[in-house]
Amino acid sequence: MGYIEPAPLKDRENPFEAMMSRFKIASEYLGLDEEIYNVLKNPTKQVIVSLPITMDDGSIRVFEGYRVIHSNILGPSKGGIRFDMGVNLDEVKALAAWMTWKCAVVDIPYGGAKGGIRCNPREMSSGEIERLMRSYTTALVEIFGPDRDIPAPDMGTGPREMAWLMDSYSRANGMTVNAVVTGKPLVLGGSLGRTEATGRGVMVSALAAMEKLKINPYRATCAVQGFGNVGYWAARLLSERGVKVIAISDLSGAYYNEKGIDIEAAVQYRDNHNGSLDGFPMADKIPGEEILHVKVDVLVPAATEDVITAQNVDKIQAKLIVEGANGPTSSKADKIIADKGIMVVPDILANAGGVTVSYFEWVQNRLGYKWTEERVNRRSDRIMKDAFNKVYNTSVEYNVPMRIAAYIVAIDKVAKTYKYRGGF
Repeated sequence: MGYIEPAPLKDRENPFEAMMSRFKIASEYLGLDEEIYNVLKNPTKQVIVSLPITMDDGSIRVFEGYRVIHSNILGPSKGGIRFDMGVNLDEVKALAAWMTWKCAVVDIPYGGAKGGIRCNPREMSSGEIERLMRSYTTALVEIFGPDRDIPAPDMGTGPREMAWLMDSYSRANGMTVNAVVTGKPLVLGGSLGRTEATGRGVMVSALAAMEKLKINPYRATCAVQGFGNVGYWAARLLSERGVKVIAISDLSGAYYNEKGIDIEAAVQYRDNHNGSLDGFPMADKIPGEEILHVKVDVLVPAATEDVITAQNVDKIQAKLIVEGANGPTSSKADKIIADKGIMVVPDILANAGGVTVSYFEWVQNRLGYKWTEERVNRRSDRIMKDAFNKVYNTSVEYNVPMRIAAYIVAIDKVAKTYKYRGGF
């Protein structure tokens, strides 16, 4: 019987402070009054639960779970659940706030939330993960709800875990409630187009930015860091639109081919080699961090947070950075990137395709009706393009980088809604 020690904060910027530093700058441009600043700065609700779970060997382990609701001013809160040893309250708070801004930027009627359990799902059996997920759902059954708080998958979780969450919640309520969670398997009310939605949003954002920078996609080169769901779909969809992807990477390292990488061949190789690109024969292997320094038109960091820092930003040669991951650029690197004249499409805009199609899944569940994949894609592309144009125009109007412009758009929407609702 063991209690899992809290994970130390990784040797990097505190994610909540990084988010707050950008929030503060945008608030000053908007002239936000102190009351609203303090309301939006602090999460609405923070829940910590202890989850005693019977492991397969009969021992009982106590896991710590979190759910932070940052805001419900625009509507029910929305945000993923991650299973990872690095989960801690600061990280969950930062990610919940990011969700508030992300939903506001793409103009969908949600507030932001995030959840997580500190565990290592790779070392757990599916039975142990199922007991943990169901226990977490039962502990938060009063928090979740299609009109209250709508979870989704994140690091370490997927459609299977969302199915267990939906089932446990439905049993507790004595009826099937599909709309309580998104990212479900198709047969349980999941949406067509959800798998590729985040990567597709990255592609739409990249093409919209290339248009502004007058970069011809058919002559452009691209490097994609991270070859998980987001990185793979971003690379595949960009290459389908003429962009030459010359470098990709995963945990095993980076792979470079100046003539262009066949993305389908790479994913087949990965799937046949235990999910790793190690030994991929159609490209030269280079050190993993080198992918950020390759001379390309477009760089897509789609792996993890804080990979572009004040230490390595000088070596970046891309003209455009499109953030597929959450928080891949440290706040200290922001100014250096702006001074270098590199356009950044920030995470809260570039990777909002996922939450947009999650919203569509919720809408379909509420209607009891399924849309075609073509309709899902068409509508999400339009939302992403409109959001990009709004942020771009705001960056021109205030003469600020795209990241601060995205925060200005988001904070302005939430603050105005708060005022119309008459505060609390």
